[in-house]
Amino acid sequence: MTEHTLALPDGREVRWFDEKTFNTDESTTDTDCAVLWFHGTPNTGEPPAPLMRAAEHSSSIPDLRWIGVSRAGYPGSTRLPGRSVADSARDALAVADAAGIERFCVIGHSGGGPHALAVAALAPDRVKAALVGAGVAPYGIPGYFEGMSSSGIADLSAAAEGLEAREARLEEEWDPSSFTSADYEALEGEWGWFNGVVERATAEGPAGLVDDDLAYAKDWGIDLGDIVAPTLLLQGTEDRLVPLSHGLYLDDAIEPAQLREIPGAGHISVLHAAPAALEWLAVAY
Repeated sequence: MTEHTLALPDGREVRWFDEKTFNTDESTTDTDCAVLWFHGTPNTGEPPAPLMRAAEHSSSIPDLRWIGVSRAGYPGSTRLPGRSVADSARDALAVADAAGIERFCVIGHSGGGPHALAVAALAPDRVKAALVGAGVAPYGIPGYFEGMSSSGIADLSAAAEGLEAREARLEEEWDPSSFTSADYEALEGEWGWFNGVVERATAEGPAGLVDDDLAYAKDWGIDLGDIVAPTLLLQGTEDRLVPLSHGLYLDDAIEPAQLREIPGAGHISVLHAAPAALEWLAVAY
């Protein structure tokens, strides 16, 4: 994997990652796909190793070029106080330009979901398909907090109040019930990948995490109705960080969307369904 730094016109820098996975089945076609990966909160933007391994071992998935972008405030990307979801999406589009990619798919998990959808809304002529797992819905939708853990409710409620209130939450203990037993099992297995990237994402402080939450809890700066690309939503029925109500809302708000409810899955364990979803993405591409 290679790392790059993009200088933006406003003087900020954005860190981005570039990697390619190659299908080991020689009988498949040479057609490849470009994918923009949108990380959750907190994370570094590195494309997800477990999904890349799955892509290489599926005969149904062509070669993929993975581009990951670290949002403003995370290591290597200059902080942008008050940034919106749309602001981060525009940074990602600038990275796509720098990478020489005109058409691409978008994939986002958790807090990366809004940003993947924002790119699809802002650049409908460039996004060929969108895949979102456990994606956050706009703040304040009916049932927004229903089934959410105490930590999730407190963090996002504080973010809606503003920067000072969200920063005051940083010293509070995290509710371990935010993850299900299936989530913890996933983190002990291949999705233990998260442990390293989360540690790196917060090594220089919590700015990226705080700014993400502030962005989720205000106007995203986009219209979900502008999305025209085929969109697949993966949603665990037992998710305690991004409840099922979020997936149901997005499914209703995005005309070309289809929702796959994953029975018994939580916030991390829903990603066990992602390799099969990659096959859907390859067909949609």
